[in-house]
Amino acid sequence: MISNETLQKNVQEAIKWEPLLHAAEIGVIVKEGVVTLTGTVDSYLKKLEVEKAAKSVKGVDAVIENIAVSIPNPSYKADVLIVSEVLSALRLNNELPENQIKIEVEKGWVTLDGTLNWNYQKDSAKRVVDRITGVRGVTNNILVKTETRDLVERRDIEAAFARNWALDINNIEVSVINNTVTLVGKVNSWYARENAEQLAWKANGVCAVNNRLLVETPVTHSL
Repeated sequence: MISNETLQKNVQEAIKWEPLLHAAEIGVIVKEGVVTLTGTVDSYLKKLEVEKAAKSVKGVDAVIENIAVSIPNPSYKADVLIVSEVLSALRLNNELPENQIKIEVEKGWVTLDGTLNWNYQKDSAKRVVDRITGVRGVTNNILVKTETRDLVERRDIEAAFARNWALDINNIEVSVINNTVTLVGKVNSWYARENAEQLAWKANGVCAVNNRLLVETPVTHSL
């Protein structure tokens, strides 16, 4: 049994364990496996790291993230400088094709648009922007449109799940309509949920993944 107090302490320790977050002042509230994160950090990357650390803790069923990004004045950048750095970083990324990503920046918030062939490219583009100093947030509107005409094979995805140690295929239902995969069922951790989605995206021909998996940890909580 994991009490609210123990889970709160475990999440706090997980956050402090991350090198980027040693000095971060993050509030952690826990109620029946639901973790609420509050506080302010000085970069968007740190905001993502806080959420990632909390999700990695055993017993966490859901995360509510209310962390603000406040860029110190010495680090403030005009939007035009952020645009320049983002464009340069995207061009240097060998995983991304040229001239297929459009960006918009408003008060430090970056929006990505365009069409790419693979989901890993979409994720890679966001990771590039996450690390740019001065960025307050990212909206990734990039569409994935595969060039292959092959239909996605449900059995291939199910086989990938069966090979993975973190997933129980008996608790996951995979359905495919055209090139869209939908996942329904239960997993025992956030890691498993995200892992299932990543595996589904790797199937040939996938254009979209609807991840409806619920996280249910095999522990109970008490006051």
